[in-house]
Amino acid sequence: MFRLFSSLTNNFPTILGVRWFNVFVLTATPAVGLLGLFCRTLDRQTLAFSVLYYVFSMLGITAGYHRLWSHRSYNASMSLQLFLLAGGTSAVQGSCYWWSRSHRSHHRYTDTELDPYDSNRGLLWTHLGWMVFVTDLHSGKADVSDLRNDPLLQFQHRHYFYLLLIFGFVIPTIIPGLVWGDWIGGFCVAACLRLVVAHHGTFCINSIAHYLGSTPFDDKLSPRDHFLSAILTMGEGYHNFHHQFPMDYRNAIRWYQYDPTKWFIATCKSLGLASHLRMFSKNEIEKGALTMKLKNLKKIQESLHWPTPIKELPVMSWETFQEQAKTRPLILVAGFIHDAAAFLPEHPGGSSILTASSGKDMTASFFGGVYSHSNAAHNLLSMMRVGVLHGGVEMPVEHALPPAQSLYVATRLDAM
Repeated sequence: MFRLFSSLTNNFPTILGVRWFNVFVLTATPAVGLLGLFCRTLDRQTLAFSVLYYVFSMLGITAGYHRLWSHRSYNASMSLQLFLLAGGTSAVQGSCYWWSRSHRSHHRYTDTELDPYDSNRGLLWTHLGWMVFVTDLHSGKADVSDLRNDPLLQFQHRHYFYLLLIFGFVIPTIIPGLVWGDWIGGFCVAACLRLVVAHHGTFCINSIAHYLGSTPFDDKLSPRDHFLSAILTMGEGYHNFHHQFPMDYRNAIRWYQYDPTKWFIATCKSLGLASHLRMFSKNEIEKGALTMKLKNLKKIQESLHWPTPIKELPVMSWETFQEQAKTRPLILVAGFIHDAAAFLPEHPGGSSILTASSGKDMTASFFGGVYSHSNAAHNLLSMMRVGVLHGGVEMPVEHALPPAQSLYVATRLDAM
């Protein structure tokens, strides 16, 4: 097992032991769940209840453990806190105190050795490894004084093992068993199989959400935004936004983005169960998005070929321009001398037009006197620049370049 994880991860830490309880839960639940599916027909009522209980568990993690207690992105009434804490307990992912402490450390030390689920160690490590193995790593410190002083969280933390049995296994088994007589389906599907889906859905927040998708707000760290991740994690998949603005109660800020956890919290506010929903300034959010757009545009700009900078172009006298135009098609447009030789066979109007224009100032014709050329034509023409006409226009002999300078320019053009 160690070799398997090591071969599929990067920078894997030293293994000191195995968390056998976690291994048992992560292997026994899928085994029992699948066995139940193969041994008996799935009851529709049990399936519907399992889906509802899955949503209950996931909201306990996403709206409770994560956005309420880890990030304090809103305030919740006592009844809502009890509901979310029960849901989080039913997900069997550790106490809220432990979970939130690790998550705050993750945000403070993202992608470093002090990050408990550092993405640099590989996908399997972030998804499962950090929970399965005891290593020589230590999580970075984070301020959890508010969690330590919360009596509700500390009660759950002290009695977590008993509570997880009740909310994780007993309740989802008893309800289908007592109400419609499906005890086996309740245990195998509503309890165990529901846990498998909830586990790996939540684990995707630490794994897939750091590997799959785009970085519309910042690309210095690994978190990414992706619709698939959002589906797997009840809206937590817009992770690039979340790591930039962690105190925001939303993960998705666009109306069309999938974030049921955000909708749940907003609904709780309308019902008077939640208040003080925190949102980052729209100006700062848009500023971050614009910064990344400009950065991406810069990358595109640097990947393209652009005209030779004007300062690097040689200056040519009118006489030299005329002399050079006898051996190759040099055309003057807007003070720049262009070598159109390579474009002769591609010119839409035929090569004879360019040949006849050699040695002439075609500025007026190019800018609408004969034909108003497109932006593409202007861009293409700029790539043909080989020099700048001294003075920018045809000049009398007395204003031409000195013979020595004219000869120097002509020599440079001949070498091109």
